[in-house]
Amino acid sequence: MDAGETEKVGFNYDFEEPATAGRFFRFRRVLGVTAALLLLFSGIFVNRHSVYLRRDRKGGHERLRSGYNAHIERTFLSIPSTASALNSSRHYATHPHLAGSTEDFQDAKDVLSFFQRELGISAPSTDPIFDAGTPESRQATLSTTSTLEHPSAWVDVYYPVLNTGNTDGISLAVLDSDNQPTWTADLLEDGNPRDETAAKYKHAIPPWHGMSAAGEAIGQIVYANYGTKDDYDKLVEAGVNLTGKIVLARYGANFRGLKIQGAEQHGVAGVIMYNDPRDDGSVTVENGYLPYPDGPARNPTSIQRGSVTYLSTYPGDPTTPGYPAYPNVSRTEPFCLPTIPSIPLSWANAKVLFEQELGGIEEGRKFDGKVGHRLVRLTNDVDNKVTPIWNTMAAIPGRFKDEVVILGCHRDAWVTGGADPTSGTVSLLEVVRGLGALIQRGWQPLRTILIASWDAEEHGLVGSTEFGEDFSEWIQAHAVSYINVDTSASGSRWNVAGSPSLAHLIKRSAQDVPHPTQADKTLWDARYDFGPYIGAQDAEFARVWTRSNQVMNDSTVSLRPLGSGSDYTVFLQRLGIASSDQGFGYTPTDASYHYHSIYDSQTWQERYGDPGFHRHVAVAKSLGLITLRLADSIVSPLNTTQYALELDSYVDTVEESAPDGDVLPKFGKLRKAISKLQKSSLKLDVEKEEAEEEFRKAIRRITRSRPGNYAIDRIGNWIKVLLGYPPKDISELGHHVDRKHVWDIVGDFEQQSTTCRQRRRGPICNLIEAVAKVRKVNQKLRLFEQGFLAEGGIKDREWYKHLGVAPGKYLGYGATTFPALFEAVIYDRNATLAKHETARLTKLIKALAKQLKA
Repeated sequence: MDAGETEKVGFNYDFEEPATAGRFFRFRRVLGVTAALLLLFSGIFVNRHSVYLRRDRKGGHERLRSGYNAHIERTFLSIPSTASALNSSRHYATHPHLAGSTEDFQDAKDVLSFFQRELGISAPSTDPIFDAGTPESRQATLSTTSTLEHPSAWVDVYYPVLNTGNTDGISLAVLDSDNQPTWTADLLEDGNPRDETAAKYKHAIPPWHGMSAAGEAIGQIVYANYGTKDDYDKLVEAGVNLTGKIVLARYGANFRGLKIQGAEQHGVAGVIMYNDPRDDGSVTVENGYLPYPDGPARNPTSIQRGSVTYLSTYPGDPTTPGYPAYPNVSRTEPFCLPTIPSIPLSWANAKVLFEQELGGIEEGRKFDGKVGHRLVRLTNDVDNKVTPIWNTMAAIPGRFKDEVVILGCHRDAWVTGGADPTSGTVSLLEVVRGLGALIQRGWQPLRTILIASWDAEEHGLVGSTEFGEDFSEWIQAHAVSYINVDTSASGSRWNVAGSPSLAHLIKRSAQDVPHPTQADKTLWDARYDFGPYIGAQDAEFARVWTRSNQVMNDSTVSLRPLGSGSDYTVFLQRLGIASSDQGFGYTPTDASYHYHSIYDSQTWQERYGDPGFHRHVAVAKSLGLITLRLADSIVSPLNTTQYALELDSYVDTVEESAPDGDVLPKFGKLRKAISKLQKSSLKLDVEKEEAEEEFRKAIRRITRSRPGNYAIDRIGNWIKVLLGYPPKDISELGHHVDRKHVWDIVGDFEQQSTTCRQRRRGPICNLIEAVAKVRKVNQKLRLFEQGFLAEGGIKDREWYKHLGVAPGKYLGYGATTFPALFEAVIYDRNATLAKHETARLTKLIKALAKQLKA
């Protein structure tokens, strides 16, 4: 809206009072204007957009009922399409787009143009690309909860330290007694021409570990299985001296950076990582499957790139922990990066090491502490430098200015990223198309929706972390939830994880989305899908895979807790925002997924990942429904009772995992605090239901009442206009309202609410009081997750502040619940520390219970 322009709405504040009107009618006029403005500025409205909540007397928690706006949801669900998804994927997944590259910058601008086109944003003459920290960048985000009236889109530029590998300086060789190479690894993916994109770009991005240490290491090879803490401990127990050795470890079981961290702690000189076909489940050459691109088995030359930061210490720019990477910012010495060199290796090269140094493939993989008989030389050459990255953002302003729903996916890839992350980007763009279609039909969300295409996730969750550190206060003051997608299609099984408070919303939304390939099922049923290929599987891999899925099976709502590994990390683990992540992933009977390889390509995606792109669309529909229901519900659909009920199992996990009883503190007070929280949350469930019902009754009373002046008579039609529904007589709604002038008239809402409570008369007073109750309930729900934050964070990794859940200290990807307590008992085995962590948790949970009752 231009300066000085007024907006047409269905309410006119400039009306005459009846001649008999006295003081009460003047008071009523002010309240009428206040009520209308509350509806305008806060967005609280008629039940067409609400979710009905009913208490489950047997289970003690709420179930989501069908009460969302069916018309809006049907319109949205009609938009995402396989044809559109396929076109977007072919646009973004047919060229490399490494973070900080020119291709990455072009993609950032392409996404910006897409946001502008689909959301009806007029493109300015100069691209809205702003250095982070500048007034323009700050205003772009902060205005979304203050002055923004129409959708907007922009790009924020951060300046983290990233690195790139130098092809000529990365090598691996087996040496003879004169230190001369007898065999040299080619460190090359073959780029089979049957995959045109892979063939075209096989030399574009060298195989290296992002954020790895430069250097040379010479030593004997030791096979360390997955390179987990337990694996290193077993080698030490077997009498293997790891000092000065070069570890050969297979990918899987833990985050790659933690394989190096564990090796460093044992004096290892360097680390080599490879993808072992045993971890491909049934789909192996040994089981008769041809290697890609001729078949679904692993291409033996494929190499997995990836970041090796110490993710469980802190993510983001390693030189600006806890604060944003602005241009020319003061930087610190990083303490989340390796100090020994590492390189990734193909299976074709790794098996040569087994054959030449460890007694053969089968013998060498027995994991019995064998040490190679010759020296191996590993060199890693990388360039570390400050590199611009580009977060592309869009905002759809809501009527409720206090609350924001954030939806995001990263855009950068190690090479072309057919699945990671282009499939997620495609699903995100389909959501944007759906939201844009609603906007074109006159819809506006109740809460503001912020959409993000993050950059540099692959280097260590950099783009999202820098944004989170940049706008931490704003996020904590306004964010209702963060909804993440990363890889939406790389296999047959739909995986979902998130905060327990989102569990019922996620489940219900998935049940409202058709299964992508089976007509008689829903997306929720896809949690148990498998791929089409059969065959024998490695026993150890089967145990690891089964164990990783046990958490979902143990949960009462089949929802895994979130650890780390994607862009939800800063929102949940540091800022306390309820978060989720979802996408179709690999199972042991799916085609081998060439993670972070040139073969994570468009050709692989169309042939094996998601033929027909039905899974891309199913994820888009799920994300969209979750976003709409978070954005458009009168009472936020966050479920604190489900969360509170889950906490008992968190204590059980610590007790069951404890090595001995001497370290375990007494948990009586902690369990009592959890019980109080559960009771407080059940009372909040009643408060939620009553607040929403009171609001509906207040609306009904207004529309049925015989108002003392004709202004109130227009409120019903005015509300319909806000919702995009035509009133009976649209010609009546032609009045102009200068919002600032009206605010000057009505004064402060809290003062008017107090006056209402004192007078206790009239339907508009009832509405104002109902609005106040709804806002109070929503604030309790929004702040609940933040109640688990502790200023001191988790011992030895204080960046992580959430005492309810965090990435496992020795896992990285996987989650540990009650992490500070778990680590005190399991890893530190320190009774005093365990008692201290129990007391910290008890105090937080007591405060949460009190907060819900306030």
